[in-house]
Amino acid sequence: MNMQTTNRQTAAEAALIEAFNNQIGELPGDGKVIAIRDRLLDDLKREGLPTRRIEAWHYTDLKTLLRAVPAQAGDAGSEARDPLVEEATVLSVIQGLPDLKARTGDLGVSSYSDRLSDGSAAADLGALDKDDTVGRINGSFVRDGYVIDVPAGTELEEPLEIQFVHAGGQTHTRLPVTFGAGVKAMVIERHLSVTADAALVSHVSDLKVGEGCELTWIIVQQQGNDDTHLGQIRVDLGADAKLKLFVVNAGGKLVRQELHIAVTGEGADLTLRGINLLGAETHTDVTMVLGHNVPHTGSTEVIRNVVFDRAKGVFQGMIRVAPDAQKTDAKMACNTLLMSDDAEFSVKPELEIFADDVQCGHGATVADIDHNHLYYLMARGIPENKARAMLVNAFVAEIVEELDNEAVVEALEGVISTWLEKHA
Repeated sequence: MNMQTTNRQTAAEAALIEAFNNQIGELPGDGKVIAIRDRLLDDLKREGLPTRRIEAWHYTDLKTLLRAVPAQAGDAGSEARDPLVEEATVLSVIQGLPDLKARTGDLGVSSYSDRLSDGSAAADLGALDKDDTVGRINGSFVRDGYVIDVPAGTELEEPLEIQFVHAGGQTHTRLPVTFGAGVKAMVIERHLSVTADAALVSHVSDLKVGEGCELTWIIVQQQGNDDTHLGQIRVDLGADAKLKLFVVNAGGKLVRQELHIAVTGEGADLTLRGINLLGAETHTDVTMVLGHNVPHTGSTEVIRNVVFDRAKGVFQGMIRVAPDAQKTDAKMACNTLLMSDDAEFSVKPELEIFADDVQCGHGATVADIDHNHLYYLMARGIPENKARAMLVNAFVAEIVEELDNEAVVEALEGVISTWLEKHA
């Protein structure tokens, strides 16, 4: 959709506003929801897309980078793809529409459009703060998704894959999930493109992780070469809950993946691992805001980045320790391999500590491949390109191998290897 800018609006801003005006009569929602949508869109009109002047978006000038907005996605006749892990249970969302006929066992599964229609979505539909452009866009346009309730004491024997299949155009989805006390589960949130048509995707997952849960949540983003992906996960981590959050970005032209995590229960622990694979002239931004709000909690975050060609990447990591959050143990590290002189990666680690009995730290490294290791492999007859790919694979595979599911480890290693074959 191409439009001339008016009133200093960019073409993308004007296209978003026009798309909202064209759709507002058919977007699901009662009076409260429609009022929130109107307010979110008014904020977008007034503030516009964020620029470098907004601190949270300093490295991702969305006003400049988002140059075009495709039309609303239609039904392209797409189907769910094979799951990442063969034995996984699959819940699919095709072009923004969930398949409510899928087998779900004891899980409570319903349509997010129903929550919009009866107004119960209103409480969580708004933006998190004045800089929450992802939430603002998603809240304005979201049509559907899943609402999932995992009963207390449930143990999922196999992974649950929630598969978002995109075939061009705009899609805006939500995924609120409530995990009851003592749940043990592995969930794969997978976003993949199945056509070459450009897409604009916004998605918000909202997790309530109950007391004593043991949850592994894996985000695998495999959008197309011309796609924009605006993703956000919001987490409330309860007492004694253990969350392993893995994020793999292996696609997309313009990607912003936000992680908003509130540790609200004593004894809770977060393990975050991230892999960002960047090539060509893409831009990927992973931004984390982690709040330790109560005593005796812990977190470790390790992000690994591989950047080829003229790609640009960002990791912003904020850890906030509240005054009451004594005995917090939080550590964050970001390690980057730059594979080209034209590649860029910006790292902004931050600590805000208001408690005095804590252990917190952060670190970052940027390097090229170890040439001694490269020489060692080449001296044994391995071609340079293959040797480089092997060393890159080893750099990121260390993260994947922390998962305690062999089938999932093999599947993610396959995603990484496939990407490297195309870019390395």
